Amino acid sequence: SQSSMATQEPKKLPTVPETLIKRRKRINELKENRTKQNQTAKKVRQKTRRDIFKRAEKYVREYRKAEKDEVRLKKEAKHSGNYYVSAEAKLAFVVRIKGINGVSPRVKKILQLLRLRQINNGTFVKINKATLQMLRLVEPYITWGYPNLKTVKELIYKRGFGKVDGKRVALTDNSIIEKSLGKLGIICIEDLIHEVYTVGPHFKEANNFLWTFKLSNPRGGFRRKTNHFERGC
Repeated sequence: SQSSMATQEPKKLPTVPETLIKRRKRINELKENRTKQNQTAKKVRQKTRRDIFKRAEKYVREYRKAEKDEVRLKKEAKHSGNYYVSAEAKLAFVVRIKGINGVSPRVKKILQLLRLRQINNGTFVKINKATLQMLRLVEPYITWGYPNLKTVKELIYKRGFGKVDGKRVALTDNSIIEKSLGKLGIICIEDLIHEVYTVGPHFKEANNFLWTFKLSNPRGGFRRKTNHFERGC
């Protein structure tokens, strides 16, 4: 019996096809790469969140300091018997309130340049000699004023849409802003608000990224459209 067992050939183990081995190896490599990429992306997201938080804190300190300086200068001027004149506004918010039937091509062109193609469209405008002249030429068809920080924030947070590949995209995530304006150092909505409100060096790009604001009529409608904003609507 022992001799018969010795003469029996050992059982062969089932062989695995080489293609299957290579496939398994490739799948394992892909899994490892994906895990590494996920870990790297997670670290980047955490760092970006920390940066955004620090920037937001810095902007809050900057806004508060500017507000306190304004109050202090007014008190000092009053104490010394003078008048304090605030710095000239650099930012305006313009809203179209009338149609343009039967108007000159020049007015139409200016409204197009201001991106006010429909009634109740609104946009931010940098104030300088040229833009003031444009606003005066189309004054019967628009209303405008100088927005404060609260207004700028509410407009961008509540009504803000971005222009991504020619499409109107809601600003639901900071990554949308970072993809379009990251190269300019604008990576979150607080950066965008700061750039617009302070009329920073990249105001043009930031403002062009913002889709024209689509606003509603005031509650109860306009009382008079012939008066300028400062004299009542």
